[in-house]
Parts: sequence; C-alpha cells; structure tokens
Amino acid sequence: MNLRRDVFQAIADPTRRAILLLVATQSLTAGAIASNFDTARPTVSKHLQILTECELLEQKQTGREIYYHINAKNMKEVADFIEPFRKMWDDRFNKLEEVMKNYKPKQ
Repeated sequence: MNLRRDVFQAIADPTRRAILLLVATQSLTAGAIASNFDTARPTVSKHLQILTECELLEQKQTGREIYYHINAKNMKEVADFIEPFRKMWDDRFNKLEEVMKNYKPKQ
C-alpha cells in the first residue's frame, strides 16, 4: 500500500531533517547519505522512502546509481507555514530592541 505522507510528519523526525540538510546543496546516493549516520542502511532507506513519498526528495537515476535531491517546491509548503511565526517573532524582537534602546538604568 502506497501511503501518502504529510510533509510535516516527514520533517518531525530529526534523522529526516538531517537528510534534508545533507541533500540541500548536492544530490547524493542512498549509500552516501547512509554513511553520515550511525544507523543501519535499511533504516536510512526507510527515511528516504518517507521523504520521497511526501515529495520532499526526488530521485534521479544516473547509470546504476539513484541520486536523491531536494524538491524545493514542496519545501515551500513548510516555509509558507513557518513564515507567519517568523514575522511575529521578528516584530516582537524589534519591539524589544526599541524598548532596550530607550531604557535608562536607574542611577
């Protein structure tokens, strides 16, 4: 059964977040990805499967090797969700900074 997974379910796991960081700048094979972790290769393969099912990773076959690379389009769903929170915290820190600029300690 091919279970479609949610991107937020996928990024909830720290290993999968680490995999996304690894392939963010370059395409890697499953073996190259697995060599960065102290877990069994089948465990990493399961993480790759989940990331591929939710379309955060894409696969491209080159010869006999399958390379994984990030799907930036679907990462945008995560960024769009986080953006209102980022704006809220930026506004709060800006207000705090303004308060601190005007703060005069008692002598």
